[in-house]
Amino acid sequence: MLRIRASTPADEAAIAAVILPIQQAEFSVPITLADQPDLQDIANFYQHGRGNFWVAEISGKIIGTIALLDIGNQEAALRKMFVVSQYRGREHGIAQYLLTELLTWAAKKGIATIYLGTTAQFLAAQRFYEKSGFSEIAKSGLPSSFPVMAVDSKFYKLTVQPDTT
Repeated sequence: MLRIRASTPADEAAIAAVILPIQQAEFSVPITLADQPDLQDIANFYQHGRGNFWVAEISGKIIGTIALLDIGNQEAALRKMFVVSQYRGREHGIAQYLLTELLTWAAKKGIATIYLGTTAQFLAAQRFYEKSGFSEIAKSGLPSSFPVMAVDSKFYKLTVQPDTT
């Protein structure tokens, strides 16, 4: 059974074990755990202000991740969206469940706009973001508080519908 939940410090090794092989082996992105200090201190990096970090797990095994980084001014950055290859695709819906959790949270927390950066080779991710309502923007359209990663070459923006309940 699928469960989406906020991460805890005890999840950090399992989170890195999901993300690093996707970055390094699948997409040949030259990045290490040392290059990503956020993955070694998730609570302090993501889980403050209006931000959070979620995991998708099946039978207690983490199979997906997504993060929302509060960058101020009712804006946030979507970060660290990864799903283990055998759980990708519409038939599983893991990415959609993760994104829905993040968007629900953002709406409740008063986030107005979410930005993200991705690499050119993540074509399936780009299609997913576009189908989910994100619009491609120029790097120059990012707020100055957005943390641009060296590997990012495509950028997206989504206006969040406020939660009025």
